[in-house]
Amino acid sequence: MVDQVVERRPEGGWDGFDGWLAAQSALLGPGRVRLPDEPRGNIGMFASRRVRAVLRPTGVDQVQQIVVAATRADPPVPLYPVSTGRNWGLGSREPVGDGAVLLELADLDRIRHLDPSAGVAVIEPGVTQARLAARLDGTPRMLNLTSSSAHTSVLGNALDRGVGVRRQRCDDLLGLEVVLADGSLMRLGSWPDSRGRAVAYRHELGPALMPLFAQSGLGVITAAAVHLLPRPETLRVIRLAFPRGRLREAMDELRTYHAQRLVTGVPKVYLDTTPGHGEAFCCLDGDADLVTASQAALCRRALASGLFTWVKQVDPADVDVDRAVTTTLARHSGDPSLGEDAFEASFGTPADRVDRDGEHGFLMFLPLVPFDGAALDHAYALVRQVQADTGTIWRVTLNALSPDLVDFVTWASFPREHAPAAHRALGLLHERFAEAGWRPYRLDIDHMHLTGALNGCTRREQLMDRLKDLLDPAHILSPGRYESAAGNLATGCYESAARNSITDITPAG
Repeated sequence: MVDQVVERRPEGGWDGFDGWLAAQSALLGPGRVRLPDEPRGNIGMFASRRVRAVLRPTGVDQVQQIVVAATRADPPVPLYPVSTGRNWGLGSREPVGDGAVLLELADLDRIRHLDPSAGVAVIEPGVTQARLAARLDGTPRMLNLTSSSAHTSVLGNALDRGVGVRRQRCDDLLGLEVVLADGSLMRLGSWPDSRGRAVAYRHELGPALMPLFAQSGLGVITAAAVHLLPRPETLRVIRLAFPRGRLREAMDELRTYHAQRLVTGVPKVYLDTTPGHGEAFCCLDGDADLVTASQAALCRRALASGLFTWVKQVDPADVDVDRAVTTTLARHSGDPSLGEDAFEASFGTPADRVDRDGEHGFLMFLPLVPFDGAALDHAYALVRQVQADTGTIWRVTLNALSPDLVDFVTWASFPREHAPAAHRALGLLHERFAEAGWRPYRLDIDHMHLTGALNGCTRREQLMDRLKDLLDPAHILSPGRYESAAGNLATGCYESAARNSITDITPAG
């Protein structure tokens, strides 16, 4: 019997679906197959998609059998895999459109292999930052953490090209274990051999296939080999404040520090935490003598520039460090725990209840902008214009991915009654940044249909369609995920999410 199944056939019906679902219940066991009888809720306050069922497998063999059964069903059953489902601000665990079966992989949560000497861990989708960081405690290795909750999936974030405090998360991926639509299991990239020996090399021999499975619906990822970073001998933070009216000059100055390797990791700039000012957090780590020299050079240059209202030097030995600096130091040291109190204070609830009990809505817009003072100043002006046009409040954090590129994190926290205005603002941000030539590197579920237009290459989309036809002929896997609108309708029992979008835009070019 399927647990708590409520008969709900959409218009037109699904012949044989009840039998298919009963078979999955027999495979997975009690409590692991259900048909939701109420909306799941998501903190982004996107329209809740109609989900046909929710499946929670516990092993890779079960995932393989589910995928085979979904492919062979008549008609085929669309599957939408998620890890822990904490894709906050972009849709959480919601599929892109209606009609899919949600394949929740949170219970695939094993750390299969850990080799601190080689700097390699093999993890499943349900492994969180907290779990892996705890296993690494006391070793010479650490995880490239994000600034999100400790209870988010390492693998899910990496596959969506999230950003860590050290580098972009996709750069941590060394190997992938993929279940294809025919149920076959494939391992790509670097993987521990039969004797457990591993090499931290993330490029494949010959043409690379691993990148095809990031932000894609070509397979179900059931494990990954990830690179673990060496713990630094010394770690310090330089905190710089500048008037927001001098954003252009301050960003050009900070760019030189990054280009000349005076900072390590991903420098962060918060533009909206202090009235009238921006704050930059620059981390320096490594050999103690090298850090001391870099710190002296950076502070000397910062003071000589005349751009910064204050320059503070902080290290872990200081006793009067405030929470922002303490959290920054901890994350750069591979410890995600200190940020959890701040996370709960911001969201008003622990991570496992954010989507259900969050006090406010939360949306994110994630464009890439050149690390250039004039460009960043213009991008910030675009955000302020959208705020004025919609009566919403958006905040900006800059993650400097390189001396040439900034992850321009734009986010809004809003009362539930302001959700329509916030979603309208999100649409305008997409529109105006596209007009400026800056596209996002991650999309929310209401704007996945822009993928083709944002990539700007018809032949690319045609090639992706051919790859989809080859690897997933029935088009059952992650329908609509990073696909153009034209590619969203293949199964016949899946509806495009384009109709759910509050603003439907076409980027310039």
